Amino acid sequence: MSHVLVAGAGPVGLTAAYMLAKAGFDVTVLERAAGLAEDLRASTWHPPTLDMMDELGFVDDIIQGGLIARTFQHRDRKTGAIAEFDLTLLKDETRHPYRVQYEQFKYTRLVHNRLQGVEVLFNSPVATVEQDASGVTVNGQHRGDYLIGADGAGSAVRRAIGIEFEGMTFPERFFVLSTPFPFEHHLPRLSYVNYIADTEQWCVLLKVPGLWRCLFPTEDESDEEILGSAERLLQGIHPKGSPYEVIHRTLYRLHQRVATRYRAGRVFLAGDAAHINNPLGGMGMNGGLHDAWLLCRKLIQGADLDTYEPERRPVAIDYINANTARNRKLMAERDPQARKRAQDEMCRIADDPASARAFLLKSSMIETLRRKS
Repeated sequence: MSHVLVAGAGPVGLTAAYMLAKAGFDVTVLERAAGLAEDLRASTWHPPTLDMMDELGFVDDIIQGGLIARTFQHRDRKTGAIAEFDLTLLKDETRHPYRVQYEQFKYTRLVHNRLQGVEVLFNSPVATVEQDASGVTVNGQHRGDYLIGADGAGSAVRRAIGIEFEGMTFPERFFVLSTPFPFEHHLPRLSYVNYIADTEQWCVLLKVPGLWRCLFPTEDESDEEILGSAERLLQGIHPKGSPYEVIHRTLYRLHQRVATRYRAGRVFLAGDAAHINNPLGGMGMNGGLHDAWLLCRKLIQGADLDTYEPERRPVAIDYINANTARNRKLMAERDPQARKRAQDEMCRIADDPASARAFLLKSSMIETLRRKS
């Protein structure tokens, strides 16, 4: 049986390791950090990803540890207009016609605890990658038949094999605040997933167990200024007579990049190592898990590995980047009349079942999995 090396112990790398080990492959995971990441990153699980997790035996844990979001909303802060999309319209397309809000760090713990027969080597950054006709060698000592680079946006695997990471960095940064304040008791009809547009200060409100995650764009401000704006930003969502309790603060850059190739011989890229995008729509982690799912199925089934890149790379460009960029433009529109037209159109789509279903097939990523090269 083949021996596969996996770089990265995040959700994509550990999912790949679990799938391959379950199928009888020998697997070694190399992780540059001293342990599993504990930071708050992705939290949204789309319906087709939940279907995949069901087949792997993880979906019950994800649902029990998360929050089921049967709807999500595009809201206009100025007018109060709400376009609500009901994922139960997809009940004939998926076994899980809803999103689940469940943080990725909980998922990596879950998978890591269930790995059997997989060597996970922490404090093991990738420095060199060499390959020949029979296999791949990492750091001159780890030898496998294949290497999956799932080691994040700064992928050492991608750099080692000389693949470019084309794209751009957005001018703004995202400032994410987590608070236990119960916004759902103060903002009418609030869903667990809310995209709140505004001509002055747009934001995203996502509910996870015990916390609301509030995401704000920032521009032309120092780190000190941004970190000091937390109270003002939260009071802007809902003014209250006392300061907000903030549990976590995260500030990060926004990028939109896709690797020029997803394969070089016996080396494959997946997840953030292959594509990164802004988080509006929750497509980054889900897209990465879809990469791992499809690549590992090909390895397990002995399928043509040359089909991996033409199936997955266009998805990152034509679907994930295109849709997240469209979401960003929709949220950031500053012209009041254009903002109203955009919100009116979202409400029209949400109110028409046929239009809403077509919209949901794309936004839930079901459509991306139906695409073939």
